[in-house]
Amino acid sequence: MSQKIKITLTKSSIGSIQKIIGTLKGLGLKKIRSTSVLVETPEVLGMIKKVQHLVKTERV
Repeated sequence: MSQKIKITLTKSSIGSIQKIIGTLKGLGLKKIRSTSVLVETPEVLGMIKKVQHLVKTERV
């Protein structure tokens, strides 16, 4: 069974560039404290690395 990862948006994306905002939308995060549970794939891990200063992650 594949690993899952829980992502929580902890800081606002206001003032960020469009690439960062698009990445957050791709992860399914809209508002502060919104969470998303995704399968841990290389694509998702790359997106998380790009926005690691705005999110908190934990394995489920």
